[in-house]
Amino acid sequence: MRLLLIIISFFLMTTPFFSCNSSSSQQGDEKTNTGSGPKVELIAGEAEQKVDVTIDGKPFTTFCYSDTLMKQILFPIYTAGGNFVTRGWPINPRPGEHTDHPHQRGMWLNYGDVNGYDFWGNSYEIPADIRATKKGRIKHVKIENTSSGNGEGSLVTEESWVSPYGNALLAEKTTYHFIAKEDVRIIDRITTLTAPDSAVTFKDTKEGMFAIRYNKDLHLPSKKAMTFIDAMGNETTITPDSQNTTGDYISSEGVTGEAVWSTKAKWMDLYGTIEGEKVSVVICDHPKNFDYPTYWHARGYGLFSANPFGAHDFTNGKLTSNFSLSKGESITFRYRVIISSGTHLSNEQINVLAEEFAGLYN
Repeated sequence: MRLLLIIISFFLMTTPFFSCNSSSSQQGDEKTNTGSGPKVELIAGEAEQKVDVTIDGKPFTTFCYSDTLMKQILFPIYTAGGNFVTRGWPINPRPGEHTDHPHQRGMWLNYGDVNGYDFWGNSYEIPADIRATKKGRIKHVKIENTSSGNGEGSLVTEESWVSPYGNALLAEKTTYHFIAKEDVRIIDRITTLTAPDSAVTFKDTKEGMFAIRYNKDLHLPSKKAMTFIDAMGNETTITPDSQNTTGDYISSEGVTGEAVWSTKAKWMDLYGTIEGEKVSVVICDHPKNFDYPTYWHARGYGLFSANPFGAHDFTNGKLTSNFSLSKGESITFRYRVIISSGTHLSNEQINVLAEEFAGLYN
């Protein structure tokens, strides 16, 4: 009998149900939602530091949190028709792509000046001595849970915004909602940033905040080279696109083309054709976000970004928007990305989805 009790005790102590090891914490809790619509499934790959998102078995996107990245990204992102929305370079280069701004990868959220440190323009392509003093990094902490289901799946993660000297400036908690509606794909990103130990200031800069680096086919046609200067004073020159540039912007306020840069709008639509497939990529701001409607750091060369903190750059110095959090304070950012396949969305269709979003996550 004594031997039997020892065996039972050993079994209880070693079964996963009673385990609180780091592996189970990283994996998170898998849940299943019931509903209607295509099957949205999240598949965790802890060894590869990723979570794949599929819709009816076809790839939609992947949450990448590899130690080789300076931030977490969704990459790649596909249309329902199977074409890439995101640029491949520098992770998986494709022919003809621009090789500028190596920090612009997939879909992400960060900022160019947090307590003086640049979280936006950071990658391992930056010289180590510069990274060591000027560049911040967003470190993955854990996957809290994942949820699969019909029509929608979700992912909850925790991250830490760390200065080059190792102190945590911001604690991040992000929930991603992956939604499938026929030939429309939606990603809602809800991110709460908290200053855990001391005050944090987001100094006014155009280099931010919620962004996508998109497929070259959606670039706006250009006939001249363009030079851009980042928050650290570095110049980047973009050469003209010679072919397959089909993109254009239109905002909720009716502004089009390159003129959308620095304007404010409730949503922005980038539309064009990828490999013969008509596509709209829309980013929606949320009424509960800071300084709604947001400014747009949207460029024709491939950067599509919403930035609520860049007033000084966007108004030629007429306004300034330095935003601070006191110790323990939080701010939440809510963004929706809509990706259509086979058609360009009308303003009316976008308004319906934007208004739906405005009623959520309050």
